[in-house]
Amino acid sequence: MSRTESERTFAALPPARGRGFARTWWGQAWLKALEDTALDGEQLKRGRKQAREGAVGAVCVRPGRVTAVVRDRDRTPYRSDVLLREFTDAEWDRLLGVVADRSGHIAALLDRDMPPQLAEDAAAVGVELLPGIGDLEPECGCEAWDHCPHTAALCYQLARLLDEDPYVLLLMRGRGERELLDELQVRSAARAARHLPQPAEDAAPPAPPPAPEGVPAREAFAAPGPPPLPEPPPAVAAPGRPPALAGGTEPAEGLDVAALEFLAADAAVRAQRLLAEALAPGHAASPVPAALTVWEDTVRLTAAGPPAPIAARLAAGCGRDRADLARAVRAWEDGGAAALTVLEEEWTPDPDALARARAQLAAAWEGDEQAPRLRATANRWTVVGADLQVRYGHDGRWWPYRRERGRWWPAGPAGLDPAAALAMPGSDG
Repeated sequence: MSRTESERTFAALPPARGRGFARTWWGQAWLKALEDTALDGEQLKRGRKQAREGAVGAVCVRPGRVTAVVRDRDRTPYRSDVLLREFTDAEWDRLLGVVADRSGHIAALLDRDMPPQLAEDAAAVGVELLPGIGDLEPECGCEAWDHCPHTAALCYQLARLLDEDPYVLLLMRGRGERELLDELQVRSAARAARHLPQPAEDAAPPAPPPAPEGVPAREAFAAPGPPPLPEPPPAVAAPGRPPALAGGTEPAEGLDVAALEFLAADAAVRAQRLLAEALAPGHAASPVPAALTVWEDTVRLTAAGPPAPIAARLAAGCGRDRADLARAVRAWEDGGAAALTVLEEEWTPDPDALARARAQLAAAWEGDEQAPRLRATANRWTVVGADLQVRYGHDGRWWPYRRERGRWWPAGPAGLDPAAALAMPGSDG
C-alpha cells in the first residue's frame, strides 16, 4: 500500500473464494447500501463473483471517490469508480467534536475499530457516517447507468478493505488518517485545558483547602438525596510504568522481584483499559463481567508475554500440560475469555439456536461455490476429509479451528460468517 496526504492505494487483493466480503458491522453497512441501491440483483451477483475471482485490480481511495480497473471474464479492462459525498467543514467540525468528547471513541479509532455508538453519536449531531440508499454513485467505462458488475465488484472488494481499516471510509468522506488524528489531539488537549483551573497573573500560590467539616447523622439522613458525584477522571493515553524494584535494598527472602515487576506492569495495563471502558458511553448499562477463575487468569497472564522464567512458573503451577496451556493462550489471543470457553466447552444448541446455525451455514456459500461437506457434533462442524472445523458460540459467532498434532487448535477470531471463519489464514487447508 502506498500513501499520500489525501490518497491511499491498495494492491489488488487475492481471490476471496470461500469467505464473506464483510465481517465488521461497518463493512456490512457498506454492502447493504450497495445492495439497497442497485436496481438489478443479477448485476450484483455477477459483480460478487468477479470480486471473488480476483478481477479487481489495485484500489485507489481519495476524498469522495474510489477507483479500480476491473476485468471482465474475457479480460477486457474497465475503469470503475464509486462516488461518496464528502462531508462539509461544518459536518467535520460536529463529527470531530463528538469523537473528541468520548475517549472511548478515540481509543477505538486508534485500534482501527468503529464502535456502533460512534455512528449513533454522529447521527445525533446530523452526520451520517455510513452510506445509505443511493449514496454510492457508480461510474464505469462500460457506460452502464446503474451499478454494473464492475462497480459492484469494486464495492465488494472495498468492503474487505473497510474491514481492516475504517479510515478508508473516513478518507472517502474527506479527511486522511494523519489529519484526523492531529485534529483530535488538538481538540482533546483543548478540552482538557478547559477543565484546569486558570490562576490569575502574579497570584500568590493558592492556600491549602480547609479540612472538610462533618455533618450530623440526622441531617445526612434527612437530606433529599446523595450529593452529586465528582467529575470522572481524564482518560490515560498509555499505562504507567511501574518502578524498577531490582535496585536498592536486598529483596525480602522468597520474593521474586522479576515476577512482582511483571505483575505491577500487568496491573497498570489493566487499569488503563478499565478506565477507558469506564469513560466510554453506555458503560453504566453494560453488564459486569464475571470474575476470572484461577485457570483463566493464568492463561491471561501467560498470553501477556512474561519473561521465560515466569512463564515456566505459570505453566508448572496451572495443573495442565504445556500443550493445553499453549492452546488456551492461542484461544485467549483470539478472543479472551469467550474464546477460551469455546475451546473447552462442548454444548448442544437448543432447537432455535440450531436452526439459526444451520441457516447461516446454508447461506455461507453462494451461487456456484462448492460448499464443503460438514459433520456436526454438538456445537462443532468438522469439514469431512480436511483438518478444519468451525465451532458455534453461545453468542452466535463462528470460531475457526485446525487440527495440529492430533488436537484441535484455535485458528483465528470469531465472525458471523462460517465460510469466512473457515477461510481464516490460520485455518487454510
